[in-house]
Amino acid sequence: MQRTSSDVLSQEFLQIRAKILEIGAFFDRLAEAGASPDQPQPKQLLDQGCAILTDDEPDKAARIQLLFSREYDADWRDKFGI
Repeated sequence: MQRTSSDVLSQEFLQIRAKILEIGAFFDRLAEAGASPDQPQPKQLLDQGCAILTDDEPDKAARIQLLFSREYDADWRDKFGI
């Protein structure tokens, strides 16, 4: 049986709220550490991931997964010595 949006919200709200608070605390710690305007790539990726979460486009999980994934390289075994 498919859940309604009300079902999803009531069942998952507290868990997701905790994750959002954790992310907010991370960004607070980063700011307190004196983050520079020239942010390294990991910070830029996190910013882009957060932007995906708040846009109006579908498939957020898939787009975020692709954002944090390496591009496919046919020679990956050689590069990783496998």
